[in-house]
Amino acid sequence: MRAGVTVKLGASTLCQVKIISFLPKLIIAGSLFGPSAFSQQEQYPVHPDSKKQDGVPSGKVTQAKFANSTVYPGTSRDYWIYVPAQYKPSQLASLMVFQDGEAYVNSATFNALDNLIHRGEIPVMIGVLVNPGVVPAQNENAQARFNRSLEYDDMSNRYSRFLVDELLPHIERTHGVTFSPDPNQRGITGASSGAICAFNVAWHRPDSFRRVYSTIGTYVGLRGGNEISTLIRKTEPKPLRIFLQGGENDLNIYGGDWWIANQMIQRAFKFSGYELNHVWGKGGHNRKHGNAIFPDAMHWLWHSDATEVKTHYGQCLNEAVRFLEPDEDWQLLSAGHGWAEGLASMPDGTVFFTDVPVSRIYRIGTNDKVELFAENTGRANGLRLGPDGLLYGAANGTGQIAAWDPKTANRTVVAEGVKSNDLVVSHDGTIYFTNPAENKIMMIRKGSGQAIVVDNFLNPNGLTISADQTMLFVGHFPGRFIYSYTINDNGTLANKQEYYYMHVPSNSLKGHLDGMCVSRDGWLVAATELGVQICDQPGRVHLILPKPRLANRVSYTAFGGKDWKTLYIATGNRVYKRRTKLTGAQPWRTPVKPPRPRL
Repeated sequence: MRAGVTVKLGASTLCQVKIISFLPKLIIAGSLFGPSAFSQQEQYPVHPDSKKQDGVPSGKVTQAKFANSTVYPGTSRDYWIYVPAQYKPSQLASLMVFQDGEAYVNSATFNALDNLIHRGEIPVMIGVLVNPGVVPAQNENAQARFNRSLEYDDMSNRYSRFLVDELLPHIERTHGVTFSPDPNQRGITGASSGAICAFNVAWHRPDSFRRVYSTIGTYVGLRGGNEISTLIRKTEPKPLRIFLQGGENDLNIYGGDWWIANQMIQRAFKFSGYELNHVWGKGGHNRKHGNAIFPDAMHWLWHSDATEVKTHYGQCLNEAVRFLEPDEDWQLLSAGHGWAEGLASMPDGTVFFTDVPVSRIYRIGTNDKVELFAENTGRANGLRLGPDGLLYGAANGTGQIAAWDPKTANRTVVAEGVKSNDLVVSHDGTIYFTNPAENKIMMIRKGSGQAIVVDNFLNPNGLTISADQTMLFVGHFPGRFIYSYTINDNGTLANKQEYYYMHVPSNSLKGHLDGMCVSRDGWLVAATELGVQICDQPGRVHLILPKPRLANRVSYTAFGGKDWKTLYIATGNRVYKRRTKLTGAQPWRTPVKPPRPRL
């Protein structure tokens, strides 16, 4: 296509297409690296549903521009809206979003939508076809900033925020359409980097999008996409329905092998029990094959037998099956806090937690009722039960380690003149705590009231003790490692090692490693920026539980309930719980020896 060309999309629909000069170089897949000889020869029959059919009304296509993003400041982008003839302004429409939208502005795309909607094989849906953003050049001798790779290859939640929070509300306000809020009624597609972008939107926001059509997906090492197949295997399954297309003659360049990467992601989805279909071919890095099967992919994605996209634990080999109850999800217990931390569980199932900025401790009863337990706590942060039945807290605001009677709320001072963040109390009454302000790990022997330094540690945060109480685990807050120490007979520490390798966001190296706990059989359950990460004794992450929707980052974890199988988490502003198949180990109890792990 060339600038100013008018494309006829149907008997009653005309669309003036404005071509931005840089786009063909970026979105005609393969041209950046040279099309292969095979891809130049590729030919596919035109699908019957991609042709104009008699008696089928044509939708209307409108072109517009969006230049008000705060997620991607300074960018401007074209987009197109396809509205089917069957849509009525009063109804909630299904939605299909197309990345590199201009590449789909053609009669084949809109004919397919017209025909499938007309026959009732897909719901009445609005198409949003959106281009990547461009920051215009500063002057005629300068280059523009092309945001395509930043927006599409990025593994963070930025593009999902742009789409869900900025562009789609703008379209609803501007064009008089209303999208169904039901994530089962929302799909998204793209090719190459647009495909990984489509996946990432659904991955980060399954509450908004659950259907993905991915063609020649760039699941390789450009901006962390090479980690996706691992994350799919390690993350609690999400309710997504995915159709993958790829070809043997796809790219094999500096960032990776596209053909192998697409097979790896297909196997990862299958491993974790996702609703999945795929078509492999001989094609190169272009849209030809993906476009040829577009009607079939849409029919499968939106089939009437799949009106609700679900997770399928019965087909899942993911470790979620080992650790989680399949019908359980996070249950909100308390909200509206300044910064919730310090979960501590009692034998009767009662749980306490702190709200640091307001210097309060709350109690969650066995009926899940939340009530205020204590005020003026000295900005207590970490909170743990001791072997004497007292609640020990890191009251950093008053420079104390304090203890509260869980029945009367009477407070005593254990040590003064100390700075602290998190703490743990062993079965013999020894207290270990982190002192981030002075980059130290400290210890108080039972009854001594005297804090001594047991290690110098840059930016320590959450900590806990192993189930057998011979090792201390300490999180390096801004990093990706949880360190392991052995505990000497006199309580001092030895053999420091960066031991647990935690996953961190691709757009940040900060793990925000925080409050943690352990199970009786040796699993470490840690609060991190990505969510709750469950690790085996050799230090490897087996499962990632994403934080609940609307929660801040996970700041603390603790097992509780009368059988110690309920996992509680604090997320800054909220507190949640969910049932698990793990049984928590309690440091104040007699140590237990976990089984030998698989090495």
